[in-house]
Amino acid sequence: MEIWINPACSKCRSALTVLDAEGADYTVRRYLEDVPSEAEIGEVLTRLGLEPWDIARTQEPVAKELNLKDRKAWPRDASGRARWIKALAEHPKLIQRPIITADDGSAVVARSEEAVREALGRS
Repeated sequence: MEIWINPACSKCRSALTVLDAEGADYTVRRYLEDVPSEAEIGEVLTRLGLEPWDIARTQEPVAKELNLKDRKAWPRDASGRARWIKALAEHPKLIQRPIITADDGSAVVARSEEAVREALGRS
């Protein structure tokens, strides 16, 4: 399994603590340094069963600069999907964290201990 983290994030550190306590075999991806491509983001979204706006951190300063909350400028439907993915790739701080990709092909946004354990159960 792989976990996308920002080391400055307390939720990410908590997820790593749970993974380590369970002896999980995982790879860390510091996604702010090793930025995922648009294709990788699209794949993770498929694995999550979510849309790009579902994992966007709309309170980030860059989200405000881009005006992501304006649904006319940033439609939350098929017409806007590619633009959202491009924004996430260009501004990785917008990506919700941590994200764990499990060995069974699924993924979870692991912001709680329960979500981390869910991912462990899938690997």
